[in-house]
Amino acid sequence: MTNADPAKLAAAKNAVARISDGMKIGMGTGSTASIAIRVLAERINAEGIKVVGAPSSFASERLARSLGIPTVPVSALGQLDLSFDGADEVSPSLDLIKGRGAAHTREKIIACSSSEFIVLVDDSKLVERLGEKSPVPVEVLPMAVEFVNEQLRKLGGRPELRMGKSKDGPVVSDQGMWIVDTHFDSIIDPAALDRSIKSIPGVLDHGLFIGMATAVLVGKSNGTVKVLTK
Repeated sequence: MTNADPAKLAAAKNAVARISDGMKIGMGTGSTASIAIRVLAERINAEGIKVVGAPSSFASERLARSLGIPTVPVSALGQLDLSFDGADEVSPSLDLIKGRGAAHTREKIIACSSSEFIVLVDDSKLVERLGEKSPVPVEVLPMAVEFVNEQLRKLGGRPELRMGKSKDGPVVSDQGMWIVDTHFDSIIDPAALDRSIKSIPGVLDHGLFIGMATAVLVGKSNGTVKVLTK
């Protein structure tokens, strides 16, 4: 962990300190969540606490298992005590855009299954209004991508199919779906956009997380953490 980003590491340590023996934990996907998984493994080894984790992606599952953290699907655990994950953007009302790792559908299921959903970020992820920096990832049935793109344009979006960087063709999610990154000039009403995108046939889910975060931990480069709550 000596090479970890100090701000991400600070947020990860704060989140893992909230975990108690016997908890059922949701584990997110991405660079910050991976740091938290490693910190959790260190704590398990040092203190002997027993937890079971529900990973939000194949990548997080492989990492957790390689570190000795027991994992099972969220469907086998029911209600989770706490889950942690990163975010691409966080608004003042603690609404989020997630999905840079194309795992947002599973991440959303885990977040909604958790009594506490803890989001780990640094200052660069804080925005005044969602959509300022990041597109909204939309997970789409491949045969419906052109139809979905047209509906997203009607909502004011600029959809772009996410392509693989080290492979030919589009990025494929763990569900076998394609990801359409959709830019919006201004997301004035995130809850309304949430409902509108979900209503499009062919859409599995999207990266708007509205009203789900119970706390946002903003890590600082000096190792401190600012805690944001509603």
